[in-house]
Amino acid sequence: MTTRKNATAAPPKTKRATASGSASERRDHLVKLAAEIFARKGFQATTVREIANEAGILSGSLYHHFDSKETIVDEVLSTFLDDLIARYRAALESGGEPRAVLSEMVRIGFGTLEPHRAAITVMQNDWNYLRQFPRFNYLVKAEDDVEQMWVRQIKAGQAAGQFRADVDPKLTYRMIRDTIWVAVRWFRPGGRLNTTGLAEHYITVLFDGLATGERSTQPQA
Repeated sequence: MTTRKNATAAPPKTKRATASGSASERRDHLVKLAAEIFARKGFQATTVREIANEAGILSGSLYHHFDSKETIVDEVLSTFLDDLIARYRAALESGGEPRAVLSEMVRIGFGTLEPHRAAITVMQNDWNYLRQFPRFNYLVKAEDDVEQMWVRQIKAGQAAGQFRADVDPKLTYRMIRDTIWVAVRWFRPGGRLNTTGLAEHYITVLFDGLATGERSTQPQA
């Protein structure tokens, strides 16, 4: 009788695989650390030496993982935007009614304040500087793509009779956008409201308004 070899047994871990895993974890740690420094000091004012010192390594060692600090901030921002846009698209493709979808998009925006706090801060502080370089052209495209998603959804709500027809969709989006992103400057985790609470409060003000009784403003002629 022959003995069948166990074909499903997992191969033993090699030193190369272990080293690769450690290198990947180390790289992720450096990206997060650098992102915090960029957010605190500003991208332009941060040097590779400062990032290395914060990480407890030599500057030369940092170049084993990244060829420049631009590459690091590139990863910080692209990771944030990829996550944000994917979530917005999922909300839009859910097939819900316009108000429900727009509410979910607000929740998604506020929900990024903690996991992507550093990236949002960098975008606010260094946007104009970074966008002048060709490698960061995707920032402008991402901004345009996101704006189109929101404007399209606001227009859908107007067409369905759920949103007022006398408001400008693009201006409305930009006011919502700025409200969400500026919150990163004053929101502190562990406070009275978490990001979910902030989102729900904003949704209430957005759709139900602040004033009671009849409308106090009239459409412009």
